[in-house]
Amino acid sequence: MNAIADSTHYPFPLMLLPYSYEALCPHIDSCTLHFHHDRHLKTYVENLNKALAPYPDLHNWTLYQLLTNLEKLPAEIQKTVKNNGGGVFNHQLYFDSMTGCQASPSPILTRAMEIAFGSFDQWKSKMAEAAASVFGSGYAWLVSNDDGTLRIVTTPNQDTPLPLRPLLLIDVWEHAYYLQYQNLRADYIKNWFCVIDWDKVEGRYLGK
Repeated sequence: MNAIADSTHYPFPLMLLPYSYEALCPHIDSCTLHFHHDRHLKTYVENLNKALAPYPDLHNWTLYQLLTNLEKLPAEIQKTVKNNGGGVFNHQLYFDSMTGCQASPSPILTRAMEIAFGSFDQWKSKMAEAAASVFGSGYAWLVSNDDGTLRIVTTPNQDTPLPLRPLLLIDVWEHAYYLQYQNLRADYIKNWFCVIDWDKVEGRYLGK
């Protein structure tokens, strides 16, 4: 799980980018990261905090609690919290799932992928297909069931797959890639596989 989602509460902070803006080049360029992190994520954080400000009873709720108990929130802020809280959760996990260092899945994750998808390469193919299939804006996810089996799911807009355990996601909103790739979403998806932080993915899978 996302550590920020597990522990922080109102006012939610803007997470720091866990690497330099140039770290993911040439796969994701610095201009894209500046706009994506400094403007898009920042706006979601600000809107979430603004929505929660008048409700002190919610100020100690974590992001996970908010997103998995939307029906318990005041009706007038449920949609705002879903959209902006989801935007915060999804973007934090997305940025925290990438690295500029060459990485590959551990034997534990490789075996889990073989069981679920046939092989690591077949997982890549299915993940790319899922990301390409998202109509408009959304995400493709690698998630874990309670028994440790892996699945690929997609979500529209800023929906999350919670309460499933999210391990990894690719953002296919246009703002995630358009400055660099324009309408070539498939090229962005292909290059995203080169920047996955597999240590972080394994940590989530093992519940660390």
